Amino acid sequence: MSRGRKAFIGLLAAGVVGCAAWLVFFSPVLGVRNVEIVGNLTVPSERIQQQAAVDRLHPLATVDLAGVESRVLAIRQLASAKVDRVWPGTLRIEVAEREPVAVVPVSGKVALIDKDAVVIEIRDVGPPRLPVLKVDRPGADDPATRAALQVIGSLPDVLQGKVRQVRATSAEGVSLDLNDRRTVVWGGPDRGADKARVLTTLLRRKADVYDVSSPDVVTLK
Repeated sequence: MSRGRKAFIGLLAAGVVGCAAWLVFFSPVLGVRNVEIVGNLTVPSERIQQQAAVDRLHPLATVDLAGVESRVLAIRQLASAKVDRVWPGTLRIEVAEREPVAVVPVSGKVALIDKDAVVIEIRDVGPPRLPVLKVDRPGADDPATRAALQVIGSLPDVLQGKVRQVRATSAEGVSLDLNDRRTVVWGGPDRGADKARVLTTLLRRKADVYDVSSPDVVTLK
């Protein structure tokens, strides 16, 4: 093969590669034409797409996935976000929403918080199914708050519906106020399954206070 022919083939190959690179990285031909939102239940897809801030027809290959995830997670109702490219033109955003587990009184309103003490939203009135959390310094860095939320998370459904309020004076001083005005001294978050099992049985007996802080030796008053 002559040198000229080889050079021509080389130039042609380079042109093909260059054209392909242009199509992928710079051209709107393989740009973002659709943003698919999955996993959201209460947060509108339009809000997530707006927060993602990806222009239509932006080359899909150059979308900063980590940047999109970071912007989407600025929505405090979301616990996680995962962004993927789906060729030829879809950006897929899979999210998981935070689930409220308790309410905290705040200046005449209530804050809905999740298991990590993250405030999801502020409302005038909390959902009746959620217990009120009473601690001195509510927050993710407060040991009493963390212990109380861990206790709430360990309660089986049969007990969760009975709890009106959860109080914690310390990480080892968690107590439950039930809907029927009975009180449960829970103690720390350790051995939650044992305490729940014992308490479920004890509640069949009449008493005002049930102390299951040591599930091996319980007391009723």
